[in-house]
Amino acid sequence: MDFSQILPALPGLWQGMALTLQLLILAVLGGVALGTLIALGRLSHHRLLASAAKLYVNYFRSIPLLLVISWFYLVVPLVLQWLTGNPSPVGPFTSCLVAFVMFEAAYFAEIVRAGIQSIPKGQAGAAYAIGMSYGQVMRLVILPQAFRKMTPLLLQQSIILFQDTSLVYAVGLMDFLNTARSKGDIIGQPDQFLLLAGAVYFVSSFAASALVKRLQQRLAI
Repeated sequence: MDFSQILPALPGLWQGMALTLQLLILAVLGGVALGTLIALGRLSHHRLLASAAKLYVNYFRSIPLLLVISWFYLVVPLVLQWLTGNPSPVGPFTSCLVAFVMFEAAYFAEIVRAGIQSIPKGQAGAAYAIGMSYGQVMRLVILPQAFRKMTPLLLQQSIILFQDTSLVYAVGLMDFLNTARSKGDIIGQPDQFLLLAGAVYFVSSFAASALVKRLQQRLAI
């Protein structure tokens, strides 16, 4: 096993990792925002809204992420063309980002819903008693406490998403794993580069999981 060619390839590998991290951060932010809205929809007293949110969650949690990525890679350009009337080119990054946000929102929604339900109902009742509206109660009383409780779970799901970003190879996006595989094939050392990629994913995920565990212990105190 000769790893001598890895060092010269590090700049290209870092570009792939930068793209992976960019995709991860944007997908987490978008997924949490959309997931919070879906969670509020599931907890709504309006049956139609609650049913639509439940259907969304159950649908996206019942299909493979790889299939969702492929779908959005093909569908997003058609939707934009239908909305704008012009065939606007959409790159694989945008398509993958939309797919990750839509898919992960279903999982984040369940985490947020559990966090909201863990807050004692008496706090919402007290807030209503002093004249707060529903929006103020959620924004100022319930959600801040719920997010504090569910932060470890949100971070754990983000670690899973970090691993799932490797699936973008299906649409040719040059993330870290795809870059490592491509450079290994070009140099003629695919095994070495795949071993390196596996080690990077393992170390990153293991270290992040350890930090999440420590954070969970601190928040529990």
